[in-house]
Amino acid sequence: MPVAPLLPQSGRRVFVALGDSFTEGVGDRDGRLPNGVRGWADRVAEKLAKDQPGWRYANLAIRSKRLRHIVAEQLEPALAMEPALITLYAGGNDILDLKTDMAALMADYEQLVARLAGTGAVLVLFTGFDVKVSALLEPLKKRNTLYNRHVRAIAEQHGAVLVDYWCLDAFHDRRMWDADRLHMSKAGHRYLAGQVLDQLGVPHKIRPKDWEAPARRGLREWERHQRRWINDWVLPLFGRKIRGITLGDTLTARWPEPVKVPRKGGLRKLAEKTAA
Repeated sequence: MPVAPLLPQSGRRVFVALGDSFTEGVGDRDGRLPNGVRGWADRVAEKLAKDQPGWRYANLAIRSKRLRHIVAEQLEPALAMEPALITLYAGGNDILDLKTDMAALMADYEQLVARLAGTGAVLVLFTGFDVKVSALLEPLKKRNTLYNRHVRAIAEQHGAVLVDYWCLDAFHDRRMWDADRLHMSKAGHRYLAGQVLDQLGVPHKIRPKDWEAPARRGLREWERHQRRWINDWVLPLFGRKIRGITLGDTLTARWPEPVKVPRKGGLRKLAEKTAA
């Protein structure tokens, strides 16, 4: 954790979040908010506003986006907002595409980071977590390891803040994950928000869940969960891939323009006012 806060005490206060489902907030359901989710980035924005009133926040992330989409659709709008704080997680969906050229992916990622770092904003990057979804995906671990090694080096090269998601042991608990096993649960998003705030030196009261050890599943229960997961998540995912569509195709950014985050009531209060 930094000795002193990294964010400016005065001047322009704009926080822009870029990326895919990880940053959009998938897994942290909240029907009162845009796209029906909340997520760690909303929580960070709300804590920023409590610590330093006047922060504005835009979240351009949309689920299923590949790195090329983030560059094409989110980069220029983000730069135009002249942010003081930028968060970026990108490339996770590309890793799951078996035809992805990892060397080319990381070269494009580095160019994106260079553009963002060139703004002078505080830039936060993330490594990827080794999600234990299925033994079928274990071959992708090498790609994840390569991705993380490059992200760490790129963060150091460009003076970015690194949230080393790979090393957060709390996420080994299955309760930190949503039913699809790929996205964080509400508890996971909340915990990650605390990790980001710690890196930025922003005070907060987010604490890890004080859970008892998870109950062990019997074979029959495990088989039932596996069947439900395959029917509810795996088969629809492959169906979308075959049809060439994604869950993000019909969605727009949750907060496409910087909104002033209320110090009390947070973004839910803002959403209620907008809907009224």
